[in-house]
Amino acid sequence: MDTEETGGLLDAAPMHWRQWVVVVLCIALNALDGFDVLAISFAAPGIAAEWGIDRGVLGVVLSMELLGMATGSVLIGNLADRIGRRPTILACLTVMVAGMVLSATAHDVTFLSVTRLVTGLGIGGMISVTSAMVAEFSNGKRRSLNMVLNIAGYSGGAILGGLVAAMLLDRTGDWRSVFLFGAGATLAILPLLWFFLPESIDSLLARRPANALERVNRTLRHLGRDPISALPEPVAGMMKPSPLALFTGGQARVTLLLTVAYFAQIMLFYFLQKWVPKIIVDMGHSPAEASRVLVAANIGSLTSAVLIGLASQKLPLRPLVMGSMVAGFFAIALFGSGLSGLGPLSLVVAVAAFCINAGVVGLYPIMGATFPAHFRAGGIGFVIGVGRGGSTVGPILAGAMFAAGSGLLPVALTMGAGGLVAALMVRLLVRRH
Repeated sequence: MDTEETGGLLDAAPMHWRQWVVVVLCIALNALDGFDVLAISFAAPGIAAEWGIDRGVLGVVLSMELLGMATGSVLIGNLADRIGRRPTILACLTVMVAGMVLSATAHDVTFLSVTRLVTGLGIGGMISVTSAMVAEFSNGKRRSLNMVLNIAGYSGGAILGGLVAAMLLDRTGDWRSVFLFGAGATLAILPLLWFFLPESIDSLLARRPANALERVNRTLRHLGRDPISALPEPVAGMMKPSPLALFTGGQARVTLLLTVAYFAQIMLFYFLQKWVPKIIVDMGHSPAEASRVLVAANIGSLTSAVLIGLASQKLPLRPLVMGSMVAGFFAIALFGSGLSGLGPLSLVVAVAAFCINAGVVGLYPIMGATFPAHFRAGGIGFVIGVGRGGSTVGPILAGAMFAAGSGLLPVALTMGAGGLVAALMVRLLVRRH
């Protein structure tokens, strides 16, 4: 990470407890994202049964939120570089609450698709902006670990949400209860953000609003740091935040490689996340049992995120990421080979999720180290947003293959190929440091 952007204001010193509060709040926001994204997966069997829709239509519904996430990541990430991290996060949270409430009132596929699209806009923006916030409030020693833990919050939220969803579905049998719970949990964190989430120092220095020095010093005092008498000189050659800045000079190759890698790996990740409940139900198990298998997947995801974060403190990150991506291909192939019984299915799904998610979360520290502060949120947002086209393609392509008569193994191998492509892109990536 470029220390010249902040003049080393936060990079060298140990992290203050208020910095940890920011990191924890961002992790909590990603946990909400994890539940909100997978709420439609938990609800999918009930929706399909109540409305009588087939797999092809269900695949489109499952993908609408992902399409919104892709759009939100690109547009809102760039907006955060222009107006600031804090107001953008608060706006995204408001959109997420509204989308969840409206989803619970849906009575047809069209309206539900629109509400999931709206929810996805907020979630997509949130993920890109919180990634930038964690990078900018972490010191140099803890930055990679904290960025991985931030993304691990997604799996943590999916695990807890899955347990709650299974309980709600057992007790009520109504898929709408899942969305109402998500709306309430999302709304509950809003007061904490209002009082405890400051604006990023890096963002203030990059944007330089009229009161930038005063706001930087206010944050520095809260973090136990001495105030500064003048703002550091701007980084030489700094461009205004825009998607074009990502394709200037040497950034173009890195941006393209990261985007293709993320696209391919996230296609595999969301095939597993979105289709596992329906596949398990079609094997003859109940929706509640299918939700528990998805919980096992997210336990694997969370474990891998924590372990790869810890390993990155001691080992080179890029080989770990590539190895995980390749292992994910073989694990998802085993899932498609015709296993039976909840025990073996849960174990294989957990292992597949472990490997696949390690490949996903390992890309975030690489992105954080690649993009400078003045377009960091926009850069991460662009890679996530365009890359999340894979999250849309994965469920739709799988649904189309199932509808055309393909078995589970051909679908699994097709989706798994994304991991091999992603590993190749990471191999070609020239490391910045």
